[in-house]
Amino acid sequence: MPHVKKAILPVGGLGTRFLPATKAMPKEMLPIVDKPLIQYAVEEARAAGIEEFIFVTGRGKTAIEDHFDRSWELEQTLQSRGKTALLEQALAFMPPPGQIAYTRQQEPLGLGHAVWCARHSIGNEPFAVLLADDLIQAESPCLAQMVDAHAELGGNMVAVMDVPRDETQRYGILDVVEEDGRLVRAKGLVEKPSPEDAPSTLSIIGRYILQPEVLQELDRQEVGAGGEIQLTDAMARTIGRLPFNGYRFEGRRYDCGDKAGFLEATVAFALARDDLGEAMRDIIARNGGAS
Repeated sequence: MPHVKKAILPVGGLGTRFLPATKAMPKEMLPIVDKPLIQYAVEEARAAGIEEFIFVTGRGKTAIEDHFDRSWELEQTLQSRGKTALLEQALAFMPPPGQIAYTRQQEPLGLGHAVWCARHSIGNEPFAVLLADDLIQAESPCLAQMVDAHAELGGNMVAVMDVPRDETQRYGILDVVEEDGRLVRAKGLVEKPSPEDAPSTLSIIGRYILQPEVLQELDRQEVGAGGEIQLTDAMARTIGRLPFNGYRFEGRRYDCGDKAGFLEATVAFALARDDLGEAMRDIIARNGGAS
């Protein structure tokens, strides 16, 4: 199969659930410990072999562009003060020049529309989509796990996890044919079904490897659930022509589009750090321990 080299990162959302913090700052720039959410997504993509990053932005997102650019004043200050370790940290996460592109989603018409806005940067090759809100803590990065599986299977692939049945209306849900270890073959998917109508409890989370045929389906600009152009609808229309698999990734997913999930991720990532783990455990103990 062709190597997956390009990734789309939709970052045009308003982040209203985190107001007032996101009034002037993109939600993707909210930090988990000391790195913004979008940096975790880019680092995961790079670890999976991604070479080109297409950000689909909106108004008020210039902080993301600045984050992935050089800051000569900061670099010179750190250099002059001998803070070489901090200087290395400030430069290490940035992709090389020419590997980042930006395009605007001028209207908030849904995830499918955001992905479609990047169509001219993708061309006729498979591509990944990463949603920064879904932060995954794993020994092997989630997208790298998927890229390895996709190299053998091809087609469209999505990261999946089981959710409580009463939460199916928040996710795209797979209609499962069979399961083989971490792989799940599906015959369909439904966007945000009610619990009684959900074909399973296996939900899609924000990691995708897709074929360019999905972009051709998005060309229809058909409106789906919630009055938006849904990526799941476009994927569903390719089933039968292309293999469609869910991948049960190894790791823990945190919904950082939700305040409770964001706080849980902050605690979990701090506990996993050698320099902060002990201090975080002390903080938890002083506040009554973990429930």
